Order: sequence, then C-alpha cells, then structure tokens
Amino acid sequence: MKTGGERIVKNRVRICWALVALTLWVPTARLEAASQKAGIDELARQQGPASVQLAQQIWEYAELGYLEEQSSRALQRYLQSAGFDVESGVADIPTAFVATFGDAGDAGPTIGILAEFDALPGLSQDAVPVRAPREEGHPGHACGHHLFGAASASAAIALSKWIRDNHRAATIKVFGTPAEEGGSGKVYLARAGLFEGVDVVLHWHPGSANSASPSTTTANKSGRFTFKGRAAHAASAPDKGRSALDGVEAMNFMVNLMREHVPQTSRIHYVITQGGQAPNIVPERAQVYYYVRHPKASQVVELFDRVVSAAQAAALGTETEVDVEVMHGNYPVLPNKTLARLVYDNMIEVGGIKYDEQEKRFAQTIRETLIKPGQGLGSQENIAAFQFRQTMGSTDVGDVSWLVPTVGFSTATWVPGTPAHSWQAVAAGGMSIGHKGLRMATRILARTAVDLILDPGLIVNAQREFERARGADFRYAALLGDRQPPLDYRK
Repeated sequence: MKTGGERIVKNRVRICWALVALTLWVPTARLEAASQKAGIDELARQQGPASVQLAQQIWEYAELGYLEEQSSRALQRYLQSAGFDVESGVADIPTAFVATFGDAGDAGPTIGILAEFDALPGLSQDAVPVRAPREEGHPGHACGHHLFGAASASAAIALSKWIRDNHRAATIKVFGTPAEEGGSGKVYLARAGLFEGVDVVLHWHPGSANSASPSTTTANKSGRFTFKGRAAHAASAPDKGRSALDGVEAMNFMVNLMREHVPQTSRIHYVITQGGQAPNIVPERAQVYYYVRHPKASQVVELFDRVVSAAQAAALGTETEVDVEVMHGNYPVLPNKTLARLVYDNMIEVGGIKYDEQEKRFAQTIRETLIKPGQGLGSQENIAAFQFRQTMGSTDVGDVSWLVPTVGFSTATWVPGTPAHSWQAVAAGGMSIGHKGLRMATRILARTAVDLILDPGLIVNAQREFERARGADFRYAALLGDRQPPLDYRK
C-alpha cells in the first residue's frame, strides 16, 4: 500500500508529465497553424497577377446592375478554369451565379464567399488624380466592386488549392451577386434559398481604411413613385390639364414636412427622375425615386408606408394618379463578434498598406480634391481599433446575415478620406493603390476560411452567437415582397 506521501509524489509526476506534454503540444499546434497560414498566404499571393488583371478588366467594363454580362462571364471563367462547378442564371437573374468547389456532403464545413461586380451610373473616371472621365456620362466603379469580385474569387481559388493539397474536407461556394447598388441582388438569392446549407459567409468591401470591427448598417426600402396626369397647353388651356409634376412636388413637400416627425437615425432621400418634356406642356407623366433608411427593418417598413401615404395624398390633391413600385429592400447587417474577432486577428497579422513614392504623389493630389478628408495620409498602414460601429449606408449583405453567420471587413483600396461613390474612388481603384487593397483582402479572406476549416469550434461559437442575436422567433421575409428582380432598372 502506498503512503499518502508516495501518492502525492506520484500525482506530481503525472502532472509534470501532463504539463510537459501540453508544453510540447501547444507549440506544435501553433507551428502547424503558422505553417498552414504561410501556405495559404503563398497561394493567395500566386493569384495576385491574375486577380489584378481580372479586376482591371471589370473596371473597364463598368457595367450597371443586372447588366453586368461581361463582368459576370469573366468571373465565371476565372473560377471554372480553377476547377469550380458554376451554375449561372440563379434566382432568375441572368448575371447571378454560384461557383462550387468540393462536395457539400463532406464532413467539413461549407463556406460561402460573396462577390459583387456592378458599377455606378455617371461616374466614369480614368485612373488619374484629377477629374477626367474615360467616357462622359458613362458608369464607373465608384464603390470598388471590381476589386470586390476579383479578390473574393481569387481567395476562393487559393482555398481550393489549399484544400486539395492538404486533403481537407470542406466546400467553398462563391456567390456571384449582381446589382448591389439599388438592385438588392442578394435578396433574391436569399429568397430563393441559395444560402441553405452554408455554415459561414465571408465578404469584404473596398474602402479608405482597414477595419474588421463588428458593424451594422441601416435597413433600406426604396420605391419609384410615378404620377400620371393629363397633358394640355400650359398657356392657352391650363385648366384642361392635370400636372403629374404637381403630384411629385406635392409629395416631396409633404415628405419634407415629415422629416420633423421621424426618428433622428432615419434617412430619407429622393431624386426626380422625370419631370416633363417642355414648359409649355402640362406634364402628363412625372416620377420621383425614394430611399428610406433606418437601423431597424420594422421602422423602415413603417416610414416607407408613411411616404406612400404622402404620395397617395398628393395624387388626391392634384387630381392625378400615382403608381408605387417597390424597387428594393434590405435588412440591416447582423454583426457577429466571434467571426469579426477572427478576421481582425488575421488583419493584424497581414498588416496595412504601404505606398511607394509614386502612390504617395497620387494620393496627395487626390487629397487636394477632397472636402474635409479626415483620415490622414499614412493611415492606410494602420488597422482600425476593434469596436462596434453603426454605419448609415445599406447593403443587401444584410439579408444574408440574417440567414447565415456572416462577417465582413474593409481594406484601404482608396486614398484615406475618400468617400464611396466618388470619382476619386474610381481613380484609385483603377491603379496600384486599389490593387494593394485587393491583394490584402484576398489574403484575409483565405486565412479566415483556413481558420474555420482547421477549428470547427469557431463555427459552432459563431452559430450560437448568431442564433442568440437573431432570436428564436425570427422568420425571414424579404422587405421587397414577392416582386421579381428588376432586370431593367438601370436601363
């Protein structure tokens, strides 16, 4: 029989051996993880030249939402050449696609990566630091979606090679999502159930800073209000006419009065898209296009209904008719801190962006064209602090984030202080400053996916957070209702 002292000595020996084993195992696991990160970094770097070439091609196409035929085909060909199976024309959208590598029936996770590629109207710009449209009045990539799509596809290809080389069980899905700018392309994919079976969705966005903070957006619902009146000679027979433009102006007046009586975090903006043909004709047709935003989807629905009521009252008061067409609707992004922290750690390891002398001169010239740019030159080398952020813009990524745990980030593809939807963003996105942000994003996407594949517990924790944040009673219903994709909304 062992004495108490002998048992204590024996237990101490066991503990010592356990500590030695743990001490040996932890560095080994860390070395393996570091080795895997080095491997995926190299694969991502190898995609760099092809990725930049693809991004430049899409930058030159500069196609508007639902009209991105060349851009979509270029992305699909790129992925097919790397062994992805591509299903095009999904969700009744000709330019939407899903590219898949691996078998979703495998034991490993299914990771989705979003890829956007639509441009914005009227913002054509050459890759120079002064205002110089390539084609006056034509579209331009003022939100950097050419970089977005190319980096996402390149990260997916790097991952496919890593999975194959390391014999890992995982499925990668690239969702080619058109018409983010006002077309809500992802909402139709979400409504069609294309994100079912996906464990995590990754995305990123071009910007003027490097940030992986957990953030949310505003919900958004938009509509075109078309008034129909009766034409007549505006001088000799004005009493015989009923002005559709009066209807638009009466509606706008009432909505502007409404601004005093809405929550401060609301945003309501409009443009008159049609106001008549000639001053001496009482306008028979006029149209105004409204966006309504708020951090809560339920509040957006309520505010939009009030805007509709103003339109109906305006039609009644001007003896015109009004037709309301809901154009798009987006949920706010549902942030996931578990995934955001993972991306942030990878962003810290990758580091920021350094300019060479030519890029510094380009950036300084751009800065001189900006109004109160805020961020200083050199900030592109830093990573923004990890903290929750409420942004006032909207994105159709929001709908995806309420169906699948989703995480996004931004890299400095533009000169610090540059606003989105500007010619300055187009210019930087068409040269090496934008390309450096693209390469950075490719690495972060690929590294994050590798982390998720190597450690399934991360996905479990993200799923748990997702379920808590969404709530047990949540049932998804698209804010845009059952309307079909507005494939001609940019024509």
